[in-house]
Amino acid sequence: MFVMTYAPFGYEGIVIRVEADIRRGIPGVDISGLAAGAVREARERVRAAFRNSGFKFPNDRILINLAPAGVRKDGAALDLAIALAVMAAAGEIPPAMDTMVLGELELSGRVRPVCGALAAAVAGREAGIKNFIVPAANVNEAAILGGCDVAGVDTLEEAVSALRCLREQGRLPVSEPSADGMAAEEAETAPVSEVRGQKRYKRALEIAAAGGHNLLVFGPPGSGKTMLARRMPSIMPPLTEDEAITVTRLHSLAGLPVNGLIEKAPFRSPHHSASAEGILGGGRAVRPGEISLAHFGVLFLDEAPEFRVNVLQSLREPLEDKRITISRAERSVRLPADFQLVMAANPCPCGRLGIKPSESGKVKPAAETGCYCSGDEILRYWRRFGGALLDRMELRVPVNTPAVSELSGGAEESGEAAAERVRRAVAIQRERFAGTEIRRNSGMSASAIEKYCRLSGNALGAFAGAVEKLSLSGRAYHSILRVARTIADLDGKDTIDMNHVSEAVHHRRQGDDPYDVFSVN
Repeated sequence: MFVMTYAPFGYEGIVIRVEADIRRGIPGVDISGLAAGAVREARERVRAAFRNSGFKFPNDRILINLAPAGVRKDGAALDLAIALAVMAAAGEIPPAMDTMVLGELELSGRVRPVCGALAAAVAGREAGIKNFIVPAANVNEAAILGGCDVAGVDTLEEAVSALRCLREQGRLPVSEPSADGMAAEEAETAPVSEVRGQKRYKRALEIAAAGGHNLLVFGPPGSGKTMLARRMPSIMPPLTEDEAITVTRLHSLAGLPVNGLIEKAPFRSPHHSASAEGILGGGRAVRPGEISLAHFGVLFLDEAPEFRVNVLQSLREPLEDKRITISRAERSVRLPADFQLVMAANPCPCGRLGIKPSESGKVKPAAETGCYCSGDEILRYWRRFGGALLDRMELRVPVNTPAVSELSGGAEESGEAAAERVRRAVAIQRERFAGTEIRRNSGMSASAIEKYCRLSGNALGAFAGAVEKLSLSGRAYHSILRVARTIADLDGKDTIDMNHVSEAVHHRRQGDDPYDVFSVN
């Protein structure tokens, strides 16, 4: 007899067939199929759960096989499936061969929630399974897709009753998801209009949100870098249904609480002490890292130069490939990672080297800012990014400490106005790229740029002059065109005009940069 279950491993995971065989011999339980420690310990949890739930555990030799046997299985989510497979083999319950079962067992027989319920439902449906028995706490998550029967159980006894009901009535006792739990609980983001001044930075955030472009912002402490970046979700468009399912599935696989479909673009902000595995993903069972949890959203690195150099440099390939490949001895796993990178940094290690205009409007010399860093220290600080990563930052914004007149000025533009412009621009892109793998302007290939980035006569001349004057690299050449395409979309224009190109170049190369951090084109 066998029962179907699921074990998270990467994005797809593994559909597992739990086979049970009972034969005469010295009483005991053997588990085969590359079971990790938590799975091997299930035999003791299952034995105690049987007794405490009023069931008799077979006093025979029991063999549990987890197929496919060549893939390592980890975690306690297989407990309930193992228990039901043993019961089916002992003839106490009907077979459950067309049912997927998830759940961790307590010694008392209660069923604990598990991670990856949505991923299990997706994998089960692809395998032709329509019936699912999951912990009651995972019902909302497993029922997100619809089109299948999901029974939520709190105890081993309830799981047995559900299988008997399936045998007698032809379907499981379906558990209805709670009405207030089908939408994920997402904290409200403060609007960008709450922040005074920083018009250039706000414009760059709007362009980044509309086109999915990477953004680097730097300036002295207290200038509003982090405060504005954390308000970026307030102007980002909602996810499509397919995008929402993918994002929710990744959060479920990572073990994060999932009460329903995540409809807002994720915004992840890990601490600078995060390890490479925490950012990229990994572990024995290969769980998603921060770049995958930021899929279709934003990965924000505050105090970016404080991150480990190997962590910063490991972001380069996922930024290009939109996925991360993690290799293990038994197999390689791909995790989606279509994220946009936003980094904030101080101008120097001490943070005092600010771009602060004097009363005359001229930039103050470094000696007048009170900076304690030497030129070599500032150079080493910026070299932590590396030229290759900086080259992938399409928008680069230096910010100043806001003047008193800005802080006490009149009302700012409503954040809803910026959000509406972003929504219109995204709608244009979704229509433009319908039927292709391209999602936003930032993902356009060279051939797509040639097709969709039509420049007016004046814009073509201005762009050619900028390329020659600034000696732009090939990546910078295409990057500016992608950003110009987004700026034109924000204006609702089909053709890229000279002002769109000029603004794109301005966000790529700042003429008032005193640190020469943009020596990389």
